Amino acid sequence: MTDAHAAAAGAASSERHPADRHDRISVRGAREHNLKDISVDLPKRRLTVFTGVSGSGKSSLVFSTIAAESQRLINETYSAFVQGFMPSQARPDVDVLEGLTTAILVDQERMGANPRSTVGTATDVNAMLRIVFSRLGRPRIGSPNAFSFNVASISGAGAVTLEKGGKKVKERRSFEILGGMCATCEGRGSVSDFDLDELYDAELTLSGGALKVPGYSMDGWYGRLFSALLPMDTPIREFTAQQMDDLLHKEPTKIKVEGTNLTYEGLIPRIQKSILSKDREAMQPHIRAFVDRAIVFHACPDCGGTRLNETARSSRIDGRSIADVCAMQITDLAEWVRGIEDPGMAPLIDKLVDTLDSFVQIGLGYLSLDRPTGTLSGGESQRTKMIRHLGSAITDATYVFDEPSIGLHPHDIQRMNQLLLRLRDKGNTVLVVEHKPEMIAIADHVVDLGPRAGADGGEICFEGTVEGLRASGTLTGRHLDDRARLKDSVRSATGTIEVRGADLHNLRDVDVDVPLGVLCAVTGVAGSGKSSLIHGYVSKREGVVAVDQGAIKGSRRSNPATYTGLLDPVRTAFAKANGVKPALFSANSEGACPECAGAGIIYTDLGMMATMESVCQVCEGKRFDAAVLDYTLGGKNIAEVLDLSMAEALEFFSGGDSRIPKAVKILERLVDVGIGYIKLGQALSTLSGGERQRLKLAIHMIEDADVYVLDEPTTGLHLADVEQLLGVLDRLVDAGKSVIVIEHHQAVMAHADWIIDIGPGAGQQGGTIAFAGTPHDLIAAGSTLTGQHLAEYTAAGS
Repeated sequence: MTDAHAAAAGAASSERHPADRHDRISVRGAREHNLKDISVDLPKRRLTVFTGVSGSGKSSLVFSTIAAESQRLINETYSAFVQGFMPSQARPDVDVLEGLTTAILVDQERMGANPRSTVGTATDVNAMLRIVFSRLGRPRIGSPNAFSFNVASISGAGAVTLEKGGKKVKERRSFEILGGMCATCEGRGSVSDFDLDELYDAELTLSGGALKVPGYSMDGWYGRLFSALLPMDTPIREFTAQQMDDLLHKEPTKIKVEGTNLTYEGLIPRIQKSILSKDREAMQPHIRAFVDRAIVFHACPDCGGTRLNETARSSRIDGRSIADVCAMQITDLAEWVRGIEDPGMAPLIDKLVDTLDSFVQIGLGYLSLDRPTGTLSGGESQRTKMIRHLGSAITDATYVFDEPSIGLHPHDIQRMNQLLLRLRDKGNTVLVVEHKPEMIAIADHVVDLGPRAGADGGEICFEGTVEGLRASGTLTGRHLDDRARLKDSVRSATGTIEVRGADLHNLRDVDVDVPLGVLCAVTGVAGSGKSSLIHGYVSKREGVVAVDQGAIKGSRRSNPATYTGLLDPVRTAFAKANGVKPALFSANSEGACPECAGAGIIYTDLGMMATMESVCQVCEGKRFDAAVLDYTLGGKNIAEVLDLSMAEALEFFSGGDSRIPKAVKILERLVDVGIGYIKLGQALSTLSGGERQRLKLAIHMIEDADVYVLDEPTTGLHLADVEQLLGVLDRLVDAGKSVIVIEHHQAVMAHADWIIDIGPGAGQQGGTIAFAGTPHDLIAAGSTLTGQHLAEYTAAGS
């Protein structure tokens, strides 16, 4: 921090911080991740916004230090027995933390893609509705479980012991448990069909590679197992009916192959168990692509997609079943619930109405309760999590938000600001990690971290008021008032992707031509139908690569080198240069340190206490066997290479004895998207949300695609980084590619060649093409909310 910055920070600190230590959260000597022994005082019952470039240390301070210690201390208040069932947490690397209150985290992680989880189940609204229908529904069919699609109906008989005449006698009694689950789809609402042409090539033989299912190679045990039941050298089209049934549907069967007991199972049940049971986002890209090609999901024919059996659907209130009301738009459902009059149910009805009204207040009134949580965007997930807290009577808590502006149209940000201020005004401390100027503007206090990212960040650059930040000269302060100008000229389309009759979700028979060869921005308020249009009708076409908001999956051993595939050519080059096996240069294989098994850290289980982590004393955290480190490439061993930043690695692999063209191609993309400061061997778990998003973008840019679809690529980007992202997108288009961006950021809209604005509103009020044309024409028309906000934004920048 410069002397001027320090003076400004000190003045602001003395002005904003109460003298009483009980009115502030004090942090002293924080060193978590890249934090450089920083100290800061945060005023309680105020709204503090944390700013700085992605990777500067904001999340390390707010989530990994303050919130983590609060949660750890709360967990310690439980008995040792209870703590044994809770996840253990280590104390953050910090000297002193004082003035902590209960921390409630509302992060941007998606709510998971469990097919049984819906908006209604995730927010407990379904639980309340089930009680209402069990009491007021006609005909009455039983307890609340009778309306649950996660509870199956069970009937049977069993022996019970009774006492009769002083003697114990056993009697057989029948029983029945009523659940609401549809037996056909098991409460999922959909059933799957397989495209057999994507499972095998009927013209080929099994030994000739007929199977198209990932992982089914006939060279190993699979080949021996299949040959025990099926003809390996006969084209599949010539199989008998029994052989086809064995290939596709045979139940698990024990077979002895070469003296070893193995289990054979038909392709379809095997795929259902090993692939379809997993979260789609957790699948490897090639597995996900296979699922998209080979498996078609459609509404269950018995329940019509409602997930509920006929009994549950038969009970009604005012002519509507619980399936009917769960399918209603929440704005409409709230009005319907208000019409229920029953004095005995009044407290529950009032609570239900309050919760539904919270959906509307938070801008999610366009959702329905039966919407699967896996289909929600990051922003929708975050706001759905807020529902539980808006009506809470708890005060003097610390609410921690991670970029609450994600997924919000400029029109919706003001509403989010009001909700944050409401939480503060109830007597709570509100901590917000944010990049958007509109949300920074409402802060009572600002903490700016930096000056840059990674090893160049982790310092307090400014602490004080918004006006003080604006005048501070920090990177955030200099860019706080950045506004965009419209381009003088736009590119012309080289073709179009035609979409006709699109009616997915709330789309209303949409016809639109998406231009190719240009940068096309798809805009509109949250819930207007942007994702339904692009991901439903464009993303899955041949030659299109989609970069969505799904989180990066990986273990604590995963790092950018392994995730990007960069380590493969590097290992090969090391092996060739030294005349040894490539497996030696993997810390997850033969090259691993024998003491820590390649983790670099020794984990000691201490029961109810946090697992103790200590650096391996044998390899000193380098993860590799000492003998492996004797082998070098270009003067560096494999541990030293993994300790390079991406920018340093690009230079290292670009010439001399260490030249690796494949590695250079990957690294150029990584540096292009602005994460050249990240080390090759840095754990993925330490990357911020913005860094992970750009890592995914870089990976997909390496693929040879004609069209790129990006879903809010500015997520997690600092104001100063947006310009760099636009440069990357320009280079893609100038190279002959087409880029389609779903975005809310006005700077991206202003830079686009073409805008397709979906709306005019959300949910039932959206789903149409409100505008299609150039940014200049959108502003000139002034007919949509997007056009009005873009006009204000560009006027400020002119």
